[in-house]
Amino acid sequence: MNFASDNWAGAHPRIAESLTRHAGGFAASYGASELDRIVEKRFNEMFEREVAVFFVGTGTAANSLALASVNRPGGVSFCHREAHAIEDECGAPEYFTGGARLHPVDGALGRIDPVNLKRELKRFNPAFIHAGQPMAVSITQATEVGTLYSLAEIARISAVCREHGLPLHLDGARFANALVSLGVSPADMTWRQGVDIVSFGGTKNGCWCAEALVFMDPSHARDLPFIRKRAAQLFSKTRFIAAQFDAYLDGGLWLELATHANAMATRLAGHIRTSERIRLAWSPQANEVFAIMKKSVSEKLQQQGAVFYEWNPPHSEMNRVEEGEVFARFVTSFSTSDDEVDQLGDLIA
Repeated sequence: MNFASDNWAGAHPRIAESLTRHAGGFAASYGASELDRIVEKRFNEMFEREVAVFFVGTGTAANSLALASVNRPGGVSFCHREAHAIEDECGAPEYFTGGARLHPVDGALGRIDPVNLKRELKRFNPAFIHAGQPMAVSITQATEVGTLYSLAEIARISAVCREHGLPLHLDGARFANALVSLGVSPADMTWRQGVDIVSFGGTKNGCWCAEALVFMDPSHARDLPFIRKRAAQLFSKTRFIAAQFDAYLDGGLWLELATHANAMATRLAGHIRTSERIRLAWSPQANEVFAIMKKSVSEKLQQQGAVFYEWNPPHSEMNRVEEGEVFARFVTSFSTSDDEVDQLGDLIA
């Protein structure tokens, strides 16, 4: 009953097989192999336009280098208060940008409120150089609390970005989970709504270690090869990241895996809704489920073999957790089984 994180799940057999298949022989290094080119073309097809793709090893690297590519002197990037970039990357974006700052923006359930974004942007008067200057906006899809931006919500944030001459970055560590939940295409969820840069994640959804930084306009990525190299993210044997994406994207495997993970989250939420021991914080929209329970119940479930994290509640929901209670996160993955979910369901019934 492991619901700690989709990062805890292993690699899908087809992805592991692809790594093994490409392990022999020789191939050009540093992103120049035939397989690299094949996978880059697949990204073009997936996004329905020519894009610039750069493989990296972690989501933190993808987010940090995305922001480094749009850095400005005294730069400030705007993201949700609970975004991974500001909460869980140990200052990596600030480090790789050479000191640019992340500025929090409020919004319910992990989503930036465009009204709040406008308000925060007004704090940075171009004539007042001491405060620095805005350089980007970053949203997370799916959010850190398992919710989603609708296409209209992304478009509204993009409109604010355009009004202020700012690029819009999308942290897509769980890109596939969001995509299948919304039932739209990658193009629809990104550039058609005004997204400029995507951190495209595969690691949480069945890959071993595969992330990609995708620029919707290749002309905006001219400096990225140098930024990636300087950040020690230019792998010599990039074919092994390409091999993972080759299998991941083949035949819609990535969408199948995300669909399963989301279905397991929905199944788990159903058990929690009928439980008399814990209560559902809100309905999951991807593969993360949040619940509230007494501390004693949390301890008992963990003693019985359930693996999950006690979590910090979003600022917008903190008053829902009462004294003696804990806020908990349960994450499902491509490898979560019906039996695991139902076993936990029996424990909380």
